[in-house]
Amino acid sequence: MKDLLFQRHRRLRYSEGIRSMVRETQLQAEDFITPIFVVEGENIKEEIPSMPNVYHWSLDRLDEEIDEVVSLGIPAVIVFGVPSSKDEWGTSAYDDEGIVQKAIAHIKKREPNLTVIADTCLCQFTDHGHCGIVQNGKVLNDETLDLLAKTAVSQAKAGADIVAPSNMMDGFVAAIRFGLDEAGFEDVPIMSYAVKYASAFYGPFRDAAHSTPQFGDRKTYQMDPANRLEALREAESDMDEGADFLIVKPALSYLDVIREVKDFSGYPVVAYNVSGEYAMIKAASQNNWVDEKSIVLEKLTSMKRAGADIILTYHAKDAARWLLNQ
Repeated sequence: MKDLLFQRHRRLRYSEGIRSMVRETQLQAEDFITPIFVVEGENIKEEIPSMPNVYHWSLDRLDEEIDEVVSLGIPAVIVFGVPSSKDEWGTSAYDDEGIVQKAIAHIKKREPNLTVIADTCLCQFTDHGHCGIVQNGKVLNDETLDLLAKTAVSQAKAGADIVAPSNMMDGFVAAIRFGLDEAGFEDVPIMSYAVKYASAFYGPFRDAAHSTPQFGDRKTYQMDPANRLEALREAESDMDEGADFLIVKPALSYLDVIREVKDFSGYPVVAYNVSGEYAMIKAASQNNWVDEKSIVLEKLTSMKRAGADIILTYHAKDAARWLLNQ
C-alpha cells in the first residue's frame, strides 16, 4: 500500500470547516425572489391548498407578508394578481387601478428598498385563461403585443422596479421595450421569461392564479420540453430585443438549459423553481418521505451551480430561515 500513488480527495472533506472553505457554490437569501399572490377583498390570508404555506393576500393584510420577507433578507418579490372580474381582453391587467398595480404601489410605499417585480401577462385576467387575444380558437400574436406593452407601462407607472413578461408571444420583449421607452420608463428593466416550456409542473400555480385555460393548452406558444437548441434561439431573440434578465422556467428538469443559456448569453439568468416542483417536495416532506430542509437547499444549490444568478422560488422564506440559522 505504501507504494501506491493516488489522490486523497477526502482530505478536503474531513471537517465541516474544511468543506466550507472549498465549497464552490454559495447559496444565500440574496439569491431569491419570492412570489406573492394578491387578491381583491378584505382581511384575506388564504392558504393555497396545492401549495402549503403559500397564501392569497388582500391588500389590507399584505404588510404581514412584506415585513416577513424583508426581515429575512430576501431582496425581491414578484407580484401575481387575481382580479375580481375577467373579460376576453384581460382589461384589468392594464388598468391603472388593477389589483397588481395597487399591490405594487402599496409595497413600494411600505418598503421602498424592496425590489418589486411585476408579472406581465394576461392569462390571470382573461376569461379564457390564455396569454393573449383569442379569435376563433387561436391565440393571436401581434394583436396581443399592444396589450402587453400597455400592461407593462401601467405596472411601471405604479412603481414596479422590473417587469417580467411571461406570455411567450413572438416579439413581446421588443414591444414592451418600445412601450416603456416611449412612456418615459427607459430605466425599467425587463426580466423576460425567455425560455418557458409547456410544462406539466404548473398545475398548482394555475390553481393559485385562477389561470387554467378554458380550452386547449398553451403548446402553440410555450416551448416543447424536448427542445434544447430552441431555448438558445429564444434567449438570443430576447437579448436582441432588449431583455435585461433571462428566465428559464421550470428549473429542476431544465438545469442543462440553465447552464447553456448562461454560457451562451452571459446575461443574468433567473431559474424559476415552479409550483409543481415546490408542491412535490412539500407533499413528500409532509409524509416524512424526505427531509425538507436538506432536499430544498440541495435543489436550490443545484440551480445556482447550473448557472442561475437568481432563483425565483416558493421556498424562498423557508430557505432564507434555514440559511440564517446555519
